[in-house]
Amino acid sequence: MKKKRNFTTLNLSFLDIMSCGFGAVILIFLIIDHNSEVHAEEVNVDLISEVSLLEEEILEGRENLVKKRNIIDEIELEVVEADGLAERVQAEKRELEQELASLDEASIARIEHLNQLKTEIQNLEEQTRKLKAQENENKGENVRQFVGDGDRQYLTGLKLGGDRTLIALDTSASMLHRNIVNIIRMRNMSDSDKRKSEKWTQAISIAEWLIAQLPPESEFQLYTFNTEAKSAVLGSKGEWLAASNTQKLDQAATTINSLVPENGTSLENLFVDIAKLSPRPDNIILITDGLPTQGRKIKKGSVSGSERMRIYNRAVSKLPTGIPVNVILTPLEGDPLAASAFWKLSIATRGAFIAPSRDWP
Repeated sequence: MKKKRNFTTLNLSFLDIMSCGFGAVILIFLIIDHNSEVHAEEVNVDLISEVSLLEEEILEGRENLVKKRNIIDEIELEVVEADGLAERVQAEKRELEQELASLDEASIARIEHLNQLKTEIQNLEEQTRKLKAQENENKGENVRQFVGDGDRQYLTGLKLGGDRTLIALDTSASMLHRNIVNIIRMRNMSDSDKRKSEKWTQAISIAEWLIAQLPPESEFQLYTFNTEAKSAVLGSKGEWLAASNTQKLDQAATTINSLVPENGTSLENLFVDIAKLSPRPDNIILITDGLPTQGRKIKKGSVSGSERMRIYNRAVSKLPTGIPVNVILTPLEGDPLAASAFWKLSIATRGAFIAPSRDWP
């Protein structure tokens, strides 16, 4: 048997010492590494929290950015719309300014034209006041007696000669009064009151005076017209009547005294019927108050001044040429172009244009 050795610290081998040292190092390393993992986990949790918070802030910032971009887009759209509206407003403003300028020019031209017409009418009235009526060459030979207020035969420039004279009397509603408002008011009155209208009774008196001045050897026809033309002597439309036939003259006078002014005015229908007369008249005497409101076809509704002028020009184109047209105008309020138009017609046809005073004949 071997002899048992005694153990002492000095008996440890070098390998044992190294093993112990290595184990100690491993133990220290394990302790240190565990602490690092724990610390790293704590650090990671804090970082993750901060990252999450930042991500939330980024998302919120992006949402706010989207909202602000949408607001900017809306504002830009409103700006574009406002720019477009501003351009339209400017364009409308320019158009209105041009229209206003045109209206100003037209108003000035109309005022000048109206002043000129007033001057001409005043000159004509002055002439009628200064010139005394001369004795009728055929005094005592009038085909029909007409009694007026004193010596009223101062109508100058009107020629009642010729073999055939046509008298045309306007019987439209505008013959009730010189004022448009009163015309509308009188249209609702009784027929008896309408016949007593000052303007209408003057027109009747003018027609009767003309009938009385017809040469006995001549022929005549008396047409009344509004939207259509009719003969004052029943059944004689399109025929000439002897001025010496007192029965026909009295019948014509009776007819016009029984009429009531109504409806619109169609010169075109009148002139078309005049063109059908055979032989043609040597003289036309037109008693009216303004431009026509109707053409060949009857239309309802109001008619502007320019439209009335077009209707008038179309009517004149239907009038036979070479016949003097004498116009006796009892002016209507609101129709300033009528006097000029009829005056030009009279001059062009070698007739006379007369705007008599209210107390004639």
